[in-house]
Amino acid sequence: MYRPLADEIRPSSLEEVVGQKHILGKNGLLRRVIASGAIPNMVFYGPPGTGKTTVAGIIAQRTRRTLHHLNATTASIADIKNIISDLDTLMAPGGVLLYLDEIQYFNKKQQQSLLEFMENGKLTLIAATTENPYFYVYGAVLSRSTVFEFKPVLPEEMAPAILRAVRFAEKKRGRAAVLEDGVEELLAEACGGDVRRAVNAVELLFSAAPPGEGKIQLTLKDAALIMQRAAARYDRNGDQHYDILSAFQKSIRGSDPDAGLYYLARLLEAGDLISPCRRLLVIAAEDVGLAYPQAMSIVTACVDAARQLGLPEARLPLAQAVILLATAPKSNSTILSMDKALSDVRAGKGGEIPEHLKDAHYSGAKKLGRGETYVYPHNYKNHYVTQQYLPGALQNARYYGFGENKAESAAKAYWERVRAEADD
Repeated sequence: MYRPLADEIRPSSLEEVVGQKHILGKNGLLRRVIASGAIPNMVFYGPPGTGKTTVAGIIAQRTRRTLHHLNATTASIADIKNIISDLDTLMAPGGVLLYLDEIQYFNKKQQQSLLEFMENGKLTLIAATTENPYFYVYGAVLSRSTVFEFKPVLPEEMAPAILRAVRFAEKKRGRAAVLEDGVEELLAEACGGDVRRAVNAVELLFSAAPPGEGKIQLTLKDAALIMQRAAARYDRNGDQHYDILSAFQKSIRGSDPDAGLYYLARLLEAGDLISPCRRLLVIAAEDVGLAYPQAMSIVTACVDAARQLGLPEARLPLAQAVILLATAPKSNSTILSMDKALSDVRAGKGGEIPEHLKDAHYSGAKKLGRGETYVYPHNYKNHYVTQQYLPGALQNARYYGFGENKAESAAKAYWERVRAEADD
């Protein structure tokens, strides 16, 4: 019966697991927990191919527990109850460890049903998910579990897994292999931190090798064809989506055009045109703002052009917008002042609009005293006259503060002069 190479060479000890040094390194917390033998309920969170299932199997082996593997996409609570029935029998002498993969596919009621088994200690639950557990796992389950994040394996950490797969495939086929220069590096880079994908590529390289008795040639050309495009992690509506958008905006806010272009490329390569368009408009207002007011008009034109062009040509006006915003002067005075105003409104502060500002364009307005004392600014020097605009309770409130950039500093100097002249 066929077994994938990735399954055949699955590590049986923590020393063979690649990556995850932050939790499985010499003093890693998870390594110390496993060594203690007192295994709590846990949630393993991370992308595919990073060792979640492998580590669960090693834990079961180290603690002499019977491992049951269920996938939440097809399993039910009845399946868990069937596993519980094995307790206190010869089928599970050391206790049961349940590995529940893709727990995010259990609905709230199903996840709540797990609590009974977690509370009475009849089984130890290791739930795995590729989605952020703080968004997708029920709070009561999280409060009874310890979350461990598994991160994509770095290219420099991937080499042992790739070479291990090559050595195993050589032994299995009875033929030595020769790796062309660059093959190992290509597989490590293009697998996107997914060990399983790298090992599957090695298996396919061996399968594609011509029959014969000589050495198997693993060529760079074949490796490139197998990998085709790097496995960039992206989920249109999930955690990774928002992480990339966050990094996109923070890079442009931090005036790094290279990082901004990189994250734009990741979004566009995944076919997502709408998200970067929306985020670029936000950045123009939130992070550049009044330091370069024209940026909003230019970015709007770039976004409109991108939407009319569609991909792949849309990358050009969007790249232009990224570079413009990243290299533009920055000011967050707009968002700071707006949020201060919103805070007062939401707190119920303010009260009545001043009578002289109320609408007076209807019969009877004068009888109500509306607009009678309003002063028309355009009749005065510099088109400015001092009068109250905010409600009485907020007449001394100050929401906007001029930013320390050329444009806003010039505006500040102008208004200081105008107001000084008005007070004379």
